[in-house]
Amino acid sequence: MVYAWRWYRLDREQYQQCMEKSFGNNLSGLRQINAVIVILVSSFTVVPIAVEKDLRKAGVYLAAAFVSLLITLIANQRLKQRKQGKQVGKKIIYILTTVYYANIMLFGIYLGVWSRPDTAAVTFMGFLICALFLFINPPQYNLCLTLGALAVFIASSVIMKTPQLWIYDIINAVIAACISLFFGWEISTLRLASVLNVRKLENERNTYYDQSTVDELTRLRNRRDFTQTFQRYVTHYRSSDDWLCIAIADIDHFKDYNDHYGHPAGDDCLRAIGGVLNSLKESMNVYTARVGGEEFALLWFGKDASHADTVISRCTALIKDLNIPHEKSGVMPYVTISIGVYVMRCGSSTDMDALYNLADKALYAAKGSGRDCAIVCGDGIKQYRIAGGGSSTE
Repeated sequence: MVYAWRWYRLDREQYQQCMEKSFGNNLSGLRQINAVIVILVSSFTVVPIAVEKDLRKAGVYLAAAFVSLLITLIANQRLKQRKQGKQVGKKIIYILTTVYYANIMLFGIYLGVWSRPDTAAVTFMGFLICALFLFINPPQYNLCLTLGALAVFIASSVIMKTPQLWIYDIINAVIAACISLFFGWEISTLRLASVLNVRKLENERNTYYDQSTVDELTRLRNRRDFTQTFQRYVTHYRSSDDWLCIAIADIDHFKDYNDHYGHPAGDDCLRAIGGVLNSLKESMNVYTARVGGEEFALLWFGKDASHADTVISRCTALIKDLNIPHEKSGVMPYVTISIGVYVMRCGSSTDMDALYNLADKALYAAKGSGRDCAIVCGDGIKQYRIAGGGSSTE
């Protein structure tokens, strides 16, 4: 146990991060256990009132139930704040846990010592062992709570009981405290380990998912992810989304670029283009993927069809700003792209292959009209050309 505490205290950054997260979940445990205490203790007040005629004992029961009810209400309020995205400080969790523990221990001391000074305090031992099993706390904190409860219990037992009884109580209380600390920490360790394993599995799953859906060279999504995303786009859209745009882009004369500058330079060029397309996701909410060697796909929703012009002009301007030399282009002295765009009203078609082919035909039209441009067509839209500089021409 001491080794486990020392291990927690010194490092294991991931372990401590998991501890921090799990510690916040104590609010849920506080709400549940104190709600149970309120019901049980309140129901037991009937016995001292109706049978024993002991109003003082009934008052202690009701006081313990009232404190538990207060903790339940506060914990419930804080949990609602967490659901709303508000931060709940650790201090309030420490305070609620301390008040809960003090309430349980004082109640146990009353039952085991103050109300029955002529018998051994077996009830208190059970409370001492079980009080913190539902929570994940730092071991030093549990130690302080346990030592505090022992100090009050031993003082009460020495004052109110005979030496034969308080010696028995002290020995059993110390044993119960050791059991509580050891098994409490072991249970917490198992719970934390399970959370850690879940986090590791999630991280591994995310890693494998990224490896299967992200293009390693450009860091864009790959064709597999594009197919799945395209399916979602054509079948699921918001009521505020009127138009769906699909664009297929191709680097002009990229084979000549590779032959002249070499494949390492070609990879650098693809990375640079990938960086530009990735930036469109954050700035314009455009999904981008690499679907072939030097071929890329873009998907986005727009309120009106003219939004396609804005996205395409932004894309071509950013690539032009890269100013990557391309002596063998035959179009411009720097790297350019040709783009085919198809614009459709959301819900008008779910045939992905047909939509992709329409955008691909627009791409070939862009190449046929001199490259370094975009051809836009679609539902009820007369085909038009966007030059590399961003101007539109019929």
